[in-house]
Amino acid sequence: MFNPAPDDYALLDSGDGKKLERFGPYVLARPCSQAVWKPALPETVWAQAHATFDRADGNQWHNRAALPAEWKISTAGITFKLSGTDFGHLGIFPEQRAQWEWVRETVRAACADRGRPVQVLNLFAYSGGSTLAAALGGAEVCHLDASKGMVQWARDNAALNSLQDHPIRWITDDAHKFLCREARRERRYDAVILDPPTFGRGQNNEMYKIEKDLPETLRLCRELLSAEPLFILLSAHTPGYSPVVLQNVLGQAAAGLGGATASGEMLLSGAPEVLPTPCGAYGRWVIER
Repeated sequence: MFNPAPDDYALLDSGDGKKLERFGPYVLARPCSQAVWKPALPETVWAQAHATFDRADGNQWHNRAALPAEWKISTAGITFKLSGTDFGHLGIFPEQRAQWEWVRETVRAACADRGRPVQVLNLFAYSGGSTLAAALGGAEVCHLDASKGMVQWARDNAALNSLQDHPIRWITDDAHKFLCREARRERRYDAVILDPPTFGRGQNNEMYKIEKDLPETLRLCRELLSAEPLFILLSAHTPGYSPVVLQNVLGQAAAGLGGATASGEMLLSGAPEVLPTPCGAYGRWVIER
């Protein structure tokens, strides 16, 4: 049906508000609001997808039974456990692949330069892609998410990558409460990674809204930077939070620290003939080596 590729993930097509993706042996069609163009592949090919998630039909999977309860894929050098959730997510955001590769190589170089493991904090850490990338680069990592289930999912992913004994702190907590406690403890991190939600709730019903809370999140993150800061990596899937927006807020948060900021779109990608599909933005503040 589809040509295999060396990576277990590929974008096969997009358009009409949807994306067609391959996750290992399974092909899925899911919503993608920014895919406003026409699909390149015919409807007959899209119809061969193993399962489809449809928001217009009440956020439902169609043919979900064709998927196993769980399966594994490897992409960007990391192995993930996948499962079709009720929200249409699978436990992975493949548009982050370029960021994971960047994190791993940046951390690896810094560990070599400094002769010690760098300390990395990963907030809103979901199923742990950035945590695992940093750990594979040699970092000691603190992984935080408000969902106990997602923290366990990330721990399962760590085991899949033979990182179950790596120095990773697994924390289930509200991000701001945790950051304030870390500041009081005078704990410091060389790098911070964060992917804040548009809207989220903590364990005790704490509310997080990116348009209100992001500046305070970044202020608290800056307080936790070590005397040898390495980077802050910020990503967002919120409509309107463009690369320029993320670069601007990061530049203000890191004012006076030196270094440089950069930003870009996060893209789903496949074969050269497949149109890349934007799925959010990233901003980086990086100390100049």
